[in-house]
Amino acid sequence: MTTYYAFAEEITSEPDASHYAFANYLGSGIYRTSGQSAAVVNIPLGFDLEESDEHLLKLRLTASLGFFDYSFNDLPGGSFPKSVGTLTLTPGIEYHWLVDDQLTLESYVDLGYGHNFSTHSHVGIYSTGLSSLYRFGSSEYSHVWVNRLYYAGYKSNQNDNTEGYSVLKTGIDLALNYDWQWDDIRVEPRMFVAGHWYFNQLKFVTPVGKNILTSYTYEIGSTLAFSKPINFSAIGLDSIEIDHFGLSYQVGGGLKVWRLIFEFPL
Repeated sequence: MTTYYAFAEEITSEPDASHYAFANYLGSGIYRTSGQSAAVVNIPLGFDLEESDEHLLKLRLTASLGFFDYSFNDLPGGSFPKSVGTLTLTPGIEYHWLVDDQLTLESYVDLGYGHNFSTHSHVGIYSTGLSSLYRFGSSEYSHVWVNRLYYAGYKSNQNDNTEGYSVLKTGIDLALNYDWQWDDIRVEPRMFVAGHWYFNQLKFVTPVGKNILTSYTYEIGSTLAFSKPINFSAIGLDSIEIDHFGLSYQVGGGLKVWRLIFEFPL
């Protein structure tokens, strides 16, 4: 049985809440379980190392920030978290095999680091996965069917605890046959649905009440897809680029997540 998502709980109630190590793979959002809430923000960075008509080799790097005691009620009021609770950095290598115009196969390997500012502990993070992306429909408004199988784990320096989890994710990103022009960027609204099935029942640790077990989650959301990446050079963040922006809602086994999206949602 895998135990994680403890970053969404009160850190002072958990002796070793190392499970924030998986924040990058869970996605940005506001997580809620049994009355406890927290926010996770992922900042995706990446660089193309080599590209051809048949393949693409990328350097992966995602920074994840965790904020405790941040709830749904804080979001409409524009309140921001007061301090950073956790930080993870997960660099890695990603390879895309462009089989044809419709099918792309992807694989990656990550080795990273996470730090908990409340307990001053840290973790080593490792993850690997395989994916297939199949495009169908018209050339202008294509849908994408995505299947991903991946594993993520960590080892803590606090008590040498080691945990891991594996998941099968499948979903469809749907084109709505509509777009508009914003300066020199084409903006396309899209919708998606997805399911996550975990090979172990996942245990969501809660400091009060009964722990939550789940083996699945379902997700629905929408995004705006940009024809070319948007960067933040106006505020001095030239290296950060996003090609999607959206929002989704995920439920399953007592978990409720509003997820913010800054990249391809699946």
